[in-house]
Amino acid sequence: MAIKKEKKKEIYEKVNDAINKSSSMVFVNFHGLTVGNITSLRKGLREQGVKYVVAKKTIIKRAFADSKTEGVLPSLDGELALAYSEDLLAPAREIYNFQKKNKNNIQILGGVFEGKYMGQAEMTNIATIPGMDILRGQFVNLINSPIQQFVVALDQIAMAKEA
Repeated sequence: MAIKKEKKKEIYEKVNDAINKSSSMVFVNFHGLTVGNITSLRKGLREQGVKYVVAKKTIIKRAFADSKTEGVLPSLDGELALAYSEDLLAPAREIYNFQKKNKNNIQILGGVFEGKYMGQAEMTNIATIPGMDILRGQFVNLINSPIQQFVVALDQIAMAKEA
C-alpha cells in the first residue's frame, strides 16, 4: 500500500527530529517478528525511555543525508526500524537483550553513537556495556576488595597473638 505524500512528510519530520534530538540510535531489522513480539519489544523499550519508529529506507536515508552525522551509513537490509533515546546505551542494550531472548528474529544493523555511524559489530559491543548501576557496584567492589583483605590479615594477626 502506497503512503501519501503528507504521511511521508510526517514520517520524515519524525525521523529527522529523532536524529537531531537523540544521543544514540540503533538501526533494527525486524523481519520475522510476530505482532506479539513487536508489542512486547515496544513495551520494553518504552519502559527504558527508548522510542521506536518504523519507516521506509528511502525516507531514513534522505533524513540522514540532511543530517550532520559523520562517517558512512551502514547497509540497511530488510525491514527497517529505528530505536533511539537520550541515553547513550539504552537503545542498543534493549534491542540486544530482546535479540538474545527471541533467537535472532531481530537484528542490529548498525547505528549512530555520539554523532557517528557505527557498524553492526560496534553497536553490538556498545550493547554489551553494563548499565550504570552495575558499573557502580563493580567500582565499589573494586575499592572494597583491598580493605576486606586488610581486615582479614588483621584478624589473622589478632588470632595469632591470642594463641
